[in-house]
Amino acid sequence: MAKPHARPSALRRFLEGQSSAGLVLMGAAALALAVANSPLGPAYEAARHAYLGPLSLEHWVNDGLMAVFFLLVGLEIKREALDGGLSTWPRRALPGIAAAGGMAVPALVYLAFNRGGTAHGWAIPAATDIAFALGVISLLGNRVPASLRVFLAALAIIDDLGAVAIIALFYTAGLSLPDLLGAAAVTAALVGLNRAGVLRLAPYLLLGAALWVLVLRSGIHATLAGVVLAMTVPLRHRAAAPDDEAASPLHRLEHGLLIPVGFLVVPVFGFVNAGVPVLGLPAGALTAPVTLGVGLGLLLGKAVGVFGAATLAIRLGLADMPAYAGRVQLLGVALLCGIGFTMSLFITLLAFPGEPLLQAEAKIGILAGSLVSGLLGYALLRTAPQDWPGTPSR
Repeated sequence: MAKPHARPSALRRFLEGQSSAGLVLMGAAALALAVANSPLGPAYEAARHAYLGPLSLEHWVNDGLMAVFFLLVGLEIKREALDGGLSTWPRRALPGIAAAGGMAVPALVYLAFNRGGTAHGWAIPAATDIAFALGVISLLGNRVPASLRVFLAALAIIDDLGAVAIIALFYTAGLSLPDLLGAAAVTAALVGLNRAGVLRLAPYLLLGAALWVLVLRSGIHATLAGVVLAMTVPLRHRAAAPDDEAASPLHRLEHGLLIPVGFLVVPVFGFVNAGVPVLGLPAGALTAPVTLGVGLGLLLGKAVGVFGAATLAIRLGLADMPAYAGRVQLLGVALLCGIGFTMSLFITLLAFPGEPLLQAEAKIGILAGSLVSGLLGYALLRTAPQDWPGTPSR
């Protein structure tokens, strides 16, 4: 009698979902660039700025749909920190140290090119796009050891946490005290539901919708409401329900969001924001300080920051090299961390509001830096020596 197939682990489902979503995101970004630089470009721009009710289409996507993306990011962070690959300090050490280096060095590279007003975009090259990066790794099949895939996923999740903190601390202005107090009251109610042991998702989602409205009006970016909501959704540990993830509200919500976020929310965001009319820009935009700072921050800053910090941590005995991986593979993954598409585009909109030329320069840097980082990382990982179980024969 044939043995039933083992149920895939949550981590495997997560990685496979993110990888496939990354490939869809690549297509959406390419389509946006093609449309923006075609005769359809003016219609594309008009549609982005058309109003639907109180907000433009662009704002509905960036403030509304992306709140759902940040909700999923928050759920992933909480799950990994409490009951997953980041649940102990030894597991957090290498990706945590590498993520810190991978955020600090790109910011320094950016600031080396930018002073004054444009320095406000220092955080643009500091984030890694997990879906894009895992999408590139998925193209390599089993030429990349599983330990490096997990390392990249953990690093990108910590990276996302850092990006959320940066947005909250450095890209918030003009606060409304009444709305902030209302948001605090709703957050307290969400915490109360959690403490009371409420496991139904509906009350959390209803209060989460109210929280989004209040945060939108408060002056804090509305997407952070998704992170706050995620932190209050209950997680039942495997010890309490080892064979029934459905008993955990966090797992139910996370699994329910993976497909719509990966295959709808993020590609729509990419399509709406990646369309840069390159042909209509001044010639100097391609070599502007913002373009160079973002592009080289992603390409050089990420590689040096991630690889340098990880190598230092391993040499000092603070962390171990991922299993079956060598320095060449580690450098290849560090290069993939220079793919900073979704979060970098998002921070660009916050750093340069109402400044289309600076936004366009940053987007060119994001696209160029991400493309070259992805190609170099792919090439290095494809040609690196392989000596782990399951390696394809040459």
